[in-house]
Amino acid sequence: MPRTRDLDVSDFARTLGRLVRHMRAAAAQHELSLTESAVLARLGNEGPATTAELARAEGMRPQSMSAAVAALEERGLIERKPHPSDGRQVNIALTDRGAAVRSSAKDLKRAWLAQATAGLGEDERRVLAQAGEILERLLAP
Repeated sequence: MPRTRDLDVSDFARTLGRLVRHMRAAAAQHELSLTESAVLARLGNEGPATTAELARAEGMRPQSMSAAVAALEERGLIERKPHPSDGRQVNIALTDRGAAVRSSAKDLKRAWLAQATAGLGEDERRVLAQAGEILERLLAP
């Protein structure tokens, strides 16, 4: 039976999902949800933000983001700080511990990926690098 375009997309999505799960498993000692990991990454890359800004950036409801923020705060990974220009708002910022967990999780994921790709040939590495560039373009606004 010939493969259809839809089936190829489905296989691709399933493979990406498996890749993400394997990378998350490599950093499982930190036991962060996808949303929690995304919050730590965003705060680490872009600095403090309000809960509403984090929710918008992740494409989710503010109530759902509030739950993730509360869980991270309870673990001491983030803290609430006064907004610098709007006294009605509160910024969420990484704590030193949050930055350390983020760095450790990122290192564990990179180590897993480096090990997983170590056996690839030069041509396969080049194709993988090109695929990464294409994925970046797909994610661009």
